[in-house]
Amino acid sequence: MIQTPSAVASQASRSLRDPESRVQGADPIILVENLRKTYQTSRGPLHLFDDLTLRVEPGEMVAIVGQSGTGKSTFLHILGALDAPSAGTVYCASTNLASLSLRQAAAFRNREIGYVWQFHYLLPEFTAQENVAMPLMASGTSKREALAIAGNWLKEVGLEDRGTHRPGELSGGEQQRVALARALVNRPRLLLADEPTGDLDETTAGMVFNLLENLHRNHGLTSILVTHNLELAARCTRALRLESGRLGPLSASK
Repeated sequence: MIQTPSAVASQASRSLRDPESRVQGADPIILVENLRKTYQTSRGPLHLFDDLTLRVEPGEMVAIVGQSGTGKSTFLHILGALDAPSAGTVYCASTNLASLSLRQAAAFRNREIGYVWQFHYLLPEFTAQENVAMPLMASGTSKREALAIAGNWLKEVGLEDRGTHRPGELSGGEQQRVALARALVNRPRLLLADEPTGDLDETTAGMVFNLLENLHRNHGLTSILVTHNLELAARCTRALRLESGRLGPLSASK
């Protein structure tokens, strides 16, 4: 049976009221301990992280800010099993990422994590609805069912009348909303967003962030966002600064 996004949100809400679910929810959805990442360069080793530690509880919306080159995007890649640390442990969605094979990591990403990047990365030859349906079809859902679910998600982001349009026929804000729908179509527990409003003007960025907040809340997500926008970061549950290889409260930074 095809489930609408609203039905999924209702199920998530009911599960949060269940005592057993609350006990399970006591565990962090992300636990990073003593993380290090080193790149070998012609000038010697480049150390990005210095025993970095992070704990994220289910339902949090965490912003990460920092200067360019501090490793914010690399950190998201590690959390999303797209890159591996040089040392340390990373648990994400109750999974030790170091234990995953390449095939297992791909399945884990498709099942547990939604990604939104600064650029939408929509496939130009496919419609908005087909783009949103891609992760479902990749996980074995029939094309007919995947397109129906994708249509529901386009309605969720306010684009139900744009499903047959290709990316080049959409505005920048619309493209990013399609990317959000695609990121969430498999109902992941974790949303990773790398500068999701970075390519948008101020007004459109605010609208996209409002949508992101609503999706986070309505679908019981845990979200980690990299941003340079301090005003948007302040709207999150927590705002952290990545500096000198470690994460600390934004309010405590200089």
